[in-house]
Formats: sequence, structure tokens, C-alpha cells
Amino acid sequence: MDTDRLGTGKAEKTIHDVAILGSGFAGSMLGAILARGGAKVLLLDSKSHPKFAIGESTIPNMLVTLRTMALRYDVPELMTLSTFTGCQKIISAAHGQKIHFGFMNHQDGRPQDPRQQTMFNFPKLLLHPAAHMLRQDTDAYLYNVAVKYGCTTRTGFHATDIDFDDSGVTISSERGEQFRARYVVDASGYRSPLAAKFGLREDPCRFKHHSRAIWNHMLGVPRTDDAIRHAKADTPPVPWYDGTVHHLFDRGWFWVIAFDNHSSSRNPLCSVGLTLDHRRYPKTPGVTPEEDFWRHVYRFPDVARQFEGARPVREWVATDRLQYSSSRTVGDRWVLLAHAAAFIDPLFSRGLHNTCEAVNVLAWRILRAVRDGDFSAERFADVDSRQQALFDGNDKLVNAAYQSFSSHELWSAVFRIWAWGSNAGTFRALEAFRRWRKEGDDAHLLDLENVENPGLHWSDHEGYSELFNHMVEQCDAYEAGKVTGQEAADALYDHLERAPFVPRHWGWTERDLRFINPTLGRVSKTMWWAATKAPDDVRRLMLGFLRESSRELVRGRRVL
Repeated sequence: MDTDRLGTGKAEKTIHDVAILGSGFAGSMLGAILARGGAKVLLLDSKSHPKFAIGESTIPNMLVTLRTMALRYDVPELMTLSTFTGCQKIISAAHGQKIHFGFMNHQDGRPQDPRQQTMFNFPKLLLHPAAHMLRQDTDAYLYNVAVKYGCTTRTGFHATDIDFDDSGVTISSERGEQFRARYVVDASGYRSPLAAKFGLREDPCRFKHHSRAIWNHMLGVPRTDDAIRHAKADTPPVPWYDGTVHHLFDRGWFWVIAFDNHSSSRNPLCSVGLTLDHRRYPKTPGVTPEEDFWRHVYRFPDVARQFEGARPVREWVATDRLQYSSSRTVGDRWVLLAHAAAFIDPLFSRGLHNTCEAVNVLAWRILRAVRDGDFSAERFADVDSRQQALFDGNDKLVNAAYQSFSSHELWSAVFRIWAWGSNAGTFRALEAFRRWRKEGDDAHLLDLENVENPGLHWSDHEGYSELFNHMVEQCDAYEAGKVTGQEAADALYDHLERAPFVPRHWGWTERDLRFINPTLGRVSKTMWWAATKAPDDVRRLMLGFLRESSRELVRGRRVL
């Protein structure tokens, strides 16, 4: 490997086009794309792989973005990450499957009420299962892909200073090593050197949402379906443990993300965690993270059964307030990527999706800048606005959800508004992907960026934006005591009923339907509604999704 350090007594041989701080999911993915596109890329990290990381739950919208980037940037290895099967067969047999989002509401000291359950089952007729990613394996896989495409790597590198001048960037370590690049991407996470250098962290953090977290990987976590048993009529159409399980309570929730929920898995672990509003549930001095976790577990009888006999396999991790924000994410010759810029909460599994969205809109701009030598902040202004909008939109969504947890009726309405918007956003991304693949016109992909509400999954629909904002307003009113949970829920269900863009027969407007399961019968009825009664834009999205998905199935391949 060529020597590309300064100040070591050897002549400088390489000035990299891009230096990336952090070789995790975001940094390695971006490095692979840029190197494949011809850029000279340096990946720097203080640690080496495999590395423990959370953020393990994927969502369909993210998987579409991975498929798009795989073809857009000619990095086929990204396609592997877009399905559970790919992760399991190509990366390692250590991942779990995710075929639904499942939620149970709990109250202190009381058995879980089966009437307070909600689940959205992914349409298995048309979609592959998503994955619960064992991040130490997926991140190491991406790192090796980056190396394969030509990234120069350096581990054990602790960046202590980053200096900018008119021609580039000098990155220095605590041992006096220096590297030179034309542009720097900080993908190092919360302890971002660039955020510290430029004083970018907002104090106080601008986000409305507040939470802290405790997490671990555990052995012996009981299958949810064995631990929490209800009558047959209250049993969901697919097992709880086959998806991401959320145990909700007033201003908090537990997650259960299984890696051992498929016959092909060779991983006995399960990711578990707790997030809760630190204003309602502050840390108690002298109480360890493990003690803190279990004292909340024992508040709820069925949650206690969910974790009965489970054993941690590493030290518990506990945080203060999770949320942090940055005043800006781009500047001349630099960008903060993903979690180096901000973080909200793991609820709704938006973290990895937002990361993929940011990489997708950033990568082609960096490659263009490498070609023409212009790395000014103005060239990347849209990246800043996109990232900030993703953070702000997720903040509004998660904050509204936490507000609703104490009223199941209100939560069920929030659940539907989120889930349909997520579906519609996935359909829209798939439509752009297929039209771009068919016609080769980048305008279809750029249209995904040029939208009025980039912080929402369904980002170009005015009616959905109004519905989303109404949800936020009603949840705020409920928290302020201006309306009851029932009144807020009634207002939102009335909006759902009146909205012509919300499909019928799928379950979004059926308030007593706990388990939204798109069976062949329901999908057929919904598609008939789309063909005969839906607005033009919704008809195009839904029928296009069905038509193209059917073609994929005929060819023996599935969409995701």
C-alpha cells in the first residue's frame, strides 16, 4: 500500500479525493460507492471490524433504496443487504427475519389486554422478508466491499485535528500521523470530530422528543408467542417473534429484535432494549443500567414473561438523552453523515433508512465534485436540507407516538397514519426505481429528492402531509390536556375516513382491526378500489406496484 501520510519522513505519494471518518454502515457503504465510481477514498477508524452496533431493524423503504443504489452506482453487493435471504446466505447465517411491525400496549401491574395490540404484516405475496441485521457482520461485509473496490483503510486512527485550506483537508491523529484529502465525510457518529471543531451541536437540542435508552444482546429470550398467550381469536396471523416486537407503555417501550427466529439462523442471540422519556423516568443515582432495565420490566407482568430467564452476553449500554442535533451538516469540503449529524430514537426503525437516503443523495454529488474540483458548501446544500428534514420529520413522528402510548385508541390511529404513509412512500420509491431502470433517465431518481415534504415517507403528497400534521396537532392537544385520547382518535379516524388517498379494504380505516394483514383477498379488493375509485396518483402507485410485482413473480424473482 502506498504511503499517504505526511510528517513521517517519507514523501507524500497520494492525496485522496475523499477521506471518510468511520467505517461503519454509513462510512463503508459510501466508501464502496465512491471508490467504485473512480474516487480515491481513505477510510479511517479508531476501531477494527467486527464492531458491536445496534440499529438492526430494516424497513421496506430502506430496501428499495439499497436496490436503487446497487444499480445506480454499480455496487451489486448492496443488493445482498436488501433481502433477508441475501444477508443470511451471502453474509452470514446470523440474521433474523422481519415480516412485520408488532406492538402491544401495557399498563403497570396488569396483564396485557389483547384488545390493545396492533400489527402491520408486510405483504408477503409481493415482498421478500426484511432482515434483523446482525450489525457486526453486515458492517464488516460493507467494509470488505469498500476494500474490494479500492478504498485505502487505516484502523486504530484517532482523529484529533482536521485543518482546512484552499486546496484540501489535513487530518491528524494523536500519534502525529497526517493524511491529506480534498474532501472529508464525518460518519463517525455522536462523537463527531467535525461537529466538535465547528461547534455544530445545538444546545439545547432542537428536537421535541425526549428519551434515553438501555440495551444489550441476550441469550435465552423466550419467543414472544410462548411467553404471552391469548385466546385463538386474539392471535395474530403471523407469529409475534417473526418480526420486530414493541412492548409499549406510557412514554416508553421495549424492543425485541430476534436473530434466532428463522430455521436457517445459527445465531442464538436476541437484541433487546428499553427507551423511555427521561423526564418521566429519570436515572436513579447508584442504580446500574441492568438494574434499571429489570425494574421497568417487572412493572408489567407479560413483559416480565417476555424476558424471563434471559441472560446478557455483554456489558449493558445506557445513555442519557439520546437526541442531539446539528445546526448544519455541510460546509466547504466537509459533510456530517447520518448519526454524526443527529439522532432521534429507534422507534419505527428509521435510522438505517435515513442513512441509506443520505448516502444516496450524497454519493453522486461527491463524485461530481471529484470530477470538477468544486467542493463548496453550496454544491451540497440539498444534502443538508434533506438530512435535516429527515431528522425533523422523524422527530415529529416519534414524539407523537410517545404522546399517544397512554391511549390505545389514539395510538392505533397514529399507527395507521404512519404505516400507510410508509407503504405509499415505498410504492413511490419503487415506481421511480422501475421507471429509471426501464428508461435510464436520472430524472426519475432526482424527482425523489425534489419534494415539498422530504421528512415524510410519502414526501410529495399534500393530502398526506395535512393528515400527518393533523396527527401531530391532535397528539400535542392530548398531551396538553385539551382533548381526551378518545376525542383525538375520533378526529384522526374521521380524517382517515374522509381522505380519498387512503386505500379501502387494506385496514387503514377499520379502527377495530388490530392486525393489518394484506392477504390475497384484501389486496385484490384494495386493487379493485384503486382501479375504480382512487385518485389518479394513488391509482398509478398501487396498480403500478401490483403490475410490476406480478411480472417479477412470474419471472421467479420478487421485488425485495
